[in-house]
Amino acid sequence: MLTSWSDNRFTAAFSLSTPIALAPMALATGGTLAAACARAGAMALVGGGYGDLEWTRREYRTAATLLKGDQACLSRLGCGFISWKLAEDQSALDWLLDQPQKPAAVMLSFGDPAPVARILQSHSIPLICQIQTMAQLPEAIDAGADVIVAQGTEAGGHGMNDLQGRSTFTLVPEIADRLAGQSPDTLLLAAGGVADGRGLAAALMLGADGALVGSRLWATQESLAAEKAKEITRLAAGDDTARSRVFDILRQKNWPEPFDFRAIRNELHRKWEDRVASLEADPVPAVQDYLDGVAKEDYSRAHITVGQAIGLIDDLPPAAEVIAKIDQGARKLLQGRGPAE
Repeated sequence: MLTSWSDNRFTAAFSLSTPIALAPMALATGGTLAAACARAGAMALVGGGYGDLEWTRREYRTAATLLKGDQACLSRLGCGFISWKLAEDQSALDWLLDQPQKPAAVMLSFGDPAPVARILQSHSIPLICQIQTMAQLPEAIDAGADVIVAQGTEAGGHGMNDLQGRSTFTLVPEIADRLAGQSPDTLLLAAGGVADGRGLAAALMLGADGALVGSRLWATQESLAAEKAKEITRLAAGDDTARSRVFDILRQKNWPEPFDFRAIRNELHRKWEDRVASLEADPVPAVQDYLDGVAKEDYSRAHITVGQAIGLIDDLPPAAEVIAKIDQGARKLLQGRGPAE
């Protein structure tokens, strides 16, 4: 079996022991999960998400405290933000940049990365840019991205809508080929549908340097997701999610085109998925129904943010076990020793 990732560019660039990055999932990737992933050798990106200063400060400090004294693990700790929200309020980013331990990287998604990229460059902090189409690639390269994340529509949470989006399986190799010719030093991670050793091995074979893992690490003991939501996910299949604007409307999140949101397709989603225009025209009753569901943890109405990989999730272990299993499965496959367990 492959015994090390010594030839892997992502692990070498960030002193990792596995070519896996924790997706910075808003309100789920907190400090405890990030610390566990950093200890397991992965890039650990706290979910700064909408740039809430109090939340980001609390969770990033939690991770830093848990890793205190372990410089190797602290050097794997970073954060992720939504670009268009930082354009409205970058106080959380400003706070992060003032911390004594420089973040290993900052990931930006959904919007123009250039303004924040210039700030990160002035602090010598690596930039990770998540994109969903080939058309977005030049903007990320011009912004000086050290790492590109190619996100397929399989991914949970926000991403490109199904009309304009791409699958991970075709997007990754096309971006890999373009980078090889135009920006060969830029690293590439695959995102969307990677939940086991097969997914990581496939990403590497398609030309990526590693994978950004979301849903599989969302369904772990350290994740901040509600336990009831995790249990529902454990029993669900990949067919049980949908991508639309419904939950953004219900959550009163003013997301720009062309992005929408993948979550479990529950009863409330089914009620409105064919009547999105009507929902937008008069959202108040539906919003109240949704908020009541959230308050009561009634997931027939409240959303569960996961992707199509949920059909590969059948347990809720510690994050370190998930990373080890993905890593070992990929090594076995890449060594040609048969199917991953």
